Amino acid sequence: MGPDGPHLLERNPVIRVRPMASDDRARWDAFVAACPEATFFHRAGWREVLERAFGHRTHYLLAERGGEIVGVLPLTEIRSRLFGHALISNAFCVYGGIATTEEAARAALDSEARKLARALQVGYLEYRNLRPRHPDWPTQDLYCTFRKPLEPDVEANLKAIPRKQRAMVRKGMKNGLKAEFDADVDRFYALFADNVHRHGTPVLPRHYFVLLKEVFGADCDVLTVTHQGRAVSSVLTFWFRDEVLPYYAGDVPAARELAANDFKYWELMRHACERGCRVFDYGRSKRGTGQFDFKKNWGFTPQPLYYEYDLVRLSHIPQHNPANPKYRLFIALWKRLPRAVVNTLGPHLVKSLG
Repeated sequence: MGPDGPHLLERNPVIRVRPMASDDRARWDAFVAACPEATFFHRAGWREVLERAFGHRTHYLLAERGGEIVGVLPLTEIRSRLFGHALISNAFCVYGGIATTEEAARAALDSEARKLARALQVGYLEYRNLRPRHPDWPTQDLYCTFRKPLEPDVEANLKAIPRKQRAMVRKGMKNGLKAEFDADVDRFYALFADNVHRHGTPVLPRHYFVLLKEVFGADCDVLTVTHQGRAVSSVLTFWFRDEVLPYYAGDVPAARELAANDFKYWELMRHACERGCRVFDYGRSKRGTGQFDFKKNWGFTPQPLYYEYDLVRLSHIPQHNPANPKYRLFIALWKRLPRAVVNTLGPHLVKSLG
């Protein structure tokens, strides 16, 4: 080794990857808040939510150089007799994968995740990326996300909404709709559970949403729209840096005629603008769905999501989503089941879908 060798090593110490410890949480979240690649779904609180709500085992990996965090990778292990065994970054989240400030850390985290997937003998490792990271891995072109900059002026944001949808917002105003933030998830959950039942989808447990508000505090809100005192539409929203992310939503069948959903999202957009947010993230939707078209009609451009798979024990990408034709009969039957039955059985099924 040359005379400068030891000094170079001191200035550029080796990257080490290890599991996140309980006392790493504040440092982890400080890194996530500062890392441009990180999203709300990289926050350490998801580990607590997913473990307590569903009993899933998590593997949150961090990369350090000289004691400083330079990359994070939240992984959730899901084991199900019906849907298989998987390692996902991040389960129940639209985004995930490796968030880092340097490529060496990305390579180190990626290598550790692939080793872990094989040690656990999962069917596959899945990264939910905003950008492609492994062009050589199998991927599926199923989801798009919808993100758009917000103008600093409220009226400018209203004028930016395409004419037909802006008319729906004004219709909601004329219908006397009101929007307010709720302290709990009660009204939201009633609307959400009704909505997913109508679509033939198993409902997430109420406890999951209670935990989201408990763990993320002021960064998780519920906005509910009422008509003549009756709750007709509601959305659970995340706040991250200068972004607002409406994530889970529910409504009654009459919401469309009342223009309650357009009004709801406008009220959230208005509030976000006044709060100083600069990005409105409408979240992901499957191609060819009503939600996909609704977001396009609001003037948002679909951006493909890159869900990449390292197939460990499987030979093909799993298709655990309502677009899979083999679930059509199940969906039709589920819609016809009594509400009490689906609310009881649903959480046991959906926890394994991730």
